[in-house]
Amino acid sequence: MPVQGSTGAAAVDRIFDLILWIAVFFFVLIVGLMVLFVVRYRRREGREDAEKSASHNTALEITWTVIPILIVIAIFAWGFKAYLDMNVAPANSYEVLVTGQKWKWLFTYANGHVDENLHVPVDVPVRLVMTSEDVIHGFYVPAFRLKRDVVPGRYVRIWFRAVKTGEYQIYCTQYCGTGHSDMWAKVVVHEPGGFERWLQEASDFLKRMSPAEAGERLYRTRGCAQCHTVNGAVGTGPTFSKLFGRQVALEGGKTVMADEDYVRESIMDPQSKVVLGFQPVMPTFKGRLTDQEITAIIEYLKTLE
Repeated sequence: MPVQGSTGAAAVDRIFDLILWIAVFFFVLIVGLMVLFVVRYRRREGREDAEKSASHNTALEITWTVIPILIVIAIFAWGFKAYLDMNVAPANSYEVLVTGQKWKWLFTYANGHVDENLHVPVDVPVRLVMTSEDVIHGFYVPAFRLKRDVVPGRYVRIWFRAVKTGEYQIYCTQYCGTGHSDMWAKVVVHEPGGFERWLQEASDFLKRMSPAEAGERLYRTRGCAQCHTVNGAVGTGPTFSKLFGRQVALEGGKTVMADEDYVRESIMDPQSKVVLGFQPVMPTFKGRLTDQEITAIIEYLKTLE
């Protein structure tokens, strides 16, 4: 089993071990008796056929009915308690908004900062409020024994308390398209005080970087790279390579200059001008990117001429 990285992992492992060893015990018991009876009571020459024996034993039938029922009730009670513990977050939990989209996890923190990895403090309860921009995704952290399907049009919640600092892998467990296997992220658990320092520094990247550098970071972290390449290859959306300053052919026979206004409009209202040969599948980023962030992305696109 993976390392136990959260307080809920131990409870899940104990229930798993209980079910596993109950299954092993009854498998060995039943299959062992079957093999014994096949060998001992096999047909042999020189022996008469066995006489018919009783076909009904009330005590035996009650026994093999009651015992499994009691076992199932015990497993249910223990499992239901663990389920409630993993779904009812403490009142003082730190909340992070999680967005799944093809093919990227995005994590929004209390100060508005958005990151491609989940950063949390150690030994602090963290509540995740999750939704999807497009299709069903599966948020799964093996080390935390944490899994929840993320559904478009609704919010789902789950919480955890990390017990060890380090990095833990996040997977998507629902097949969500061609980039499903690349939909990875990490949980980065910081030492006491380290999370606050990271969040302050990460939130100020627009001030620390040049506009083009900040734009490249936004391109990677905000989901642009999942659909738009920068090397000329065709993806779900048109490539960004040599895009800025060129004429772009649109559906309906029109063309438009790819200038600052075009890029901004394509980010805020992507359905207004659809590039020829591509489907209108891009979601709007209105309210999700600030004017300063959009400007940084435009400056990055200028470097790709």
